[in-house]
Amino acid sequence: AANRVTSLIIKKITGFAAARSIPLLAPVTLRRWLKHNLSKINPDNPVGELYLFIDEFTDHNDTDAGISAVRLLTGLGYKVHAVKHFASARTYISKGFLRKAKKLIVNNINVFAPLVSSERPLVGIEPSAILGFRDEFPDLAGSDLRDKALKLAENTMVLEEFLMQEYTNGNITREMFRDDVADVLVHVHCQEKAITSSKPVIGALSIPAGYRVREIASGCCGMAGAFGYEKEHFDLSQKVGELVLFPEVRSATAETIVVAPGTSCRHHIKDGTGRKAKHPAEVLLAALKA
Repeated sequence: AANRVTSLIIKKITGFAAARSIPLLAPVTLRRWLKHNLSKINPDNPVGELYLFIDEFTDHNDTDAGISAVRLLTGLGYKVHAVKHFASARTYISKGFLRKAKKLIVNNINVFAPLVSSERPLVGIEPSAILGFRDEFPDLAGSDLRDKALKLAENTMVLEEFLMQEYTNGNITREMFRDDVADVLVHVHCQEKAITSSKPVIGALSIPAGYRVREIASGCCGMAGAFGYEKEHFDLSQKVGELVLFPEVRSATAETIVVAPGTSCRHHIKDGTGRKAKHPAEVLLAALKA
């Protein structure tokens, strides 16, 4: 997929935009990394516990973001539980394959409903994947599982929401992070803005005292899931990116840390500007003292 010639063949066969880079598979999946490392880094006397939702995008493509999230959480004193579960159903929902999506949704509710509580919430790394538990899942689960889905939704959150909850409760403090000064420019994922808000992302990134965080006043980055990868939509996705997002990123200094919680947003920024955007977990892990 990274080779110029063979990638063009793949794109032609699949309807992928020729000018768009293909998301590459990570050398090791997040699940495999967790299998070999989680028990070594989980704290013996945790300040709290959580279940991690390992979405398919973080598992196979953005493993670095996933590893950073786990190292950040364990470094802050939280015990991370990783259990076998099913894919997020996001790709099926976005393309209208709702019967297939429902099977995954029902299976995931049955896995997590007996485990997740306010004391052990379900925390996700990729906004579009984890927020399905709060948005579409209760409607698509069916009447017999709706109550379970709603209860599960109450204790499901994006990583940044969890960090801000614990910061508000005093379990995470600024003293846990270094005082390095940095400018942080953030593009918040559309679904995150719609279902939660930008505040948890901006708040979490502002915990390090020296971080000056500014949100880009953008709407959708232009990707909208698979939309921006498709050859018939590539030009439009680029035009959307050029409205606000790309010019803001290009005008940022080389020292500015560019952040985007969404995997497709990060991909779009890289293709459109040449800048590598980081997941909030990567930024906060780098600032952590421990």
